[in-house]
Amino acid sequence: MATASAKPTSLKQLRETGWLSKPVKREIYDNFIRMLAAGEELFPGIIGYNDTVIPEINIALIAMHDVLFLGEKGQAKSRLMRLLVRFLDEEVPYLAIPGCPVHEDPYRPITRAGRELVAGTPEDKVPIAWWPRDERYAERLAPGTKFADIIGEIDPARLASGTSMSAEEALHFGLIPRMHRGIFAVNELPELDELVQVGLFNILEERDVQIRGYPIRFDIDVLILFSANPATYNRSGKVIPQLKDRIGSAIHTHYPRERQLGIEIMEQEAGVELDGEFPVVVPYFMREIVEQVSVVARRSKYVDQQSGVSARLSIANYRAMVASARQRAAVLGEKPAVPRISDLGHLYSSSLGKLELDMMSSHQMTERQVLDAIVAEAIKDVFEEYVERHGLDEIGEIFSRGVKIEVGDMLPSGQYAQRLKRVPPVWDKAFEVNASSDPAVRASCVEFVLAGLYAADRISRAQQHGRIVYEIP
Repeated sequence: MATASAKPTSLKQLRETGWLSKPVKREIYDNFIRMLAAGEELFPGIIGYNDTVIPEINIALIAMHDVLFLGEKGQAKSRLMRLLVRFLDEEVPYLAIPGCPVHEDPYRPITRAGRELVAGTPEDKVPIAWWPRDERYAERLAPGTKFADIIGEIDPARLASGTSMSAEEALHFGLIPRMHRGIFAVNELPELDELVQVGLFNILEERDVQIRGYPIRFDIDVLILFSANPATYNRSGKVIPQLKDRIGSAIHTHYPRERQLGIEIMEQEAGVELDGEFPVVVPYFMREIVEQVSVVARRSKYVDQQSGVSARLSIANYRAMVASARQRAAVLGEKPAVPRISDLGHLYSSSLGKLELDMMSSHQMTERQVLDAIVAEAIKDVFEEYVERHGLDEIGEIFSRGVKIEVGDMLPSGQYAQRLKRVPPVWDKAFEVNASSDPAVRASCVEFVLAGLYAADRISRAQQHGRIVYEIP
């Protein structure tokens, strides 16, 4: 990488370096192939797509296609589009023309101002500047987007100043022309106005921009990316057939196909600091339950499956669960803070609004009731896996002897040990789910087993103001 002072600042110097002009798709292709052959990490931070989505993206980039990412919300579509920036050159030269709306290729200018500068100025006097890769990407959310926003429009102020309507100077460029030699992304393509879709179809087909039908054409060099939800993309009339036909590759994304992958995504994206003044230790079964809540929601008949259940549900719930444990630690002076089942009672605020109910199936249920049912099923699913491993069902027999155990999100961990003193040693099996002698971890294990037994209809539960009492029904 040349230093700033060593970079060419004139067209003559640029030619002397041997720099070659490339279309943006070829530039991406060259960098991608080089990184692929070198075994470099291509899509950092993307989990669970190695055998499905990423190979399809690789093929699309090598084929130099415009790309549609088709999937439900929270499947990393926008992140994947933004990651393609890393396959651009670190920076590219452009003609430093004051007021020029595009970053002109010094060898192939598309505007009249650029062509006149190159044709009528000695090469050592043609100024060159450098455009960094991070500025060569722009995206737009489709709803509310107008033709003028992404294609362009006649500028009435310039007409008023006497500029001819047939002159380039009369035009206001939209985002796509301004991204000439870059990447432009449209999120939620089906929500785009049909007139704008026609404009995009022309760009994909002819690689030129025509504004208001005037005979001014610009040969735009741009990689165009789209994202869409299958439910709306496949609905008749939402996307014009000509536009669908011109998109080179459609990449189908998906939710994590294994819970472990979902947990990895959840922890990576939550970015929760677990140390500090009040450190937090999260038992693995609590991570499993939080992710399982999203898994259950994605199959629940009460949730609108066409809308999907974003990974952001797990992320927000994980952060809320850790926050509840940390609050208890701060109030009671416990270290470390260990999340418990009772902390999941605070998931309403982080979950409601992220679940879109199916109005036909859930018309007699509130959002809270749906969430309660989903959380209970998630606990049951995870608990049953641990029962097979640790024989925890024996603990249910304890409650047939009239034992009651009270738990709660603000109950000191030490009190759990006191309440289990009169309980047979069979409770030791509960601590096998997360081997530890720490009172806070053991309290979390107790709550997990109790909640699992309740979810399996082995014991009953009474709940009031954050405190829960378990007993035999």
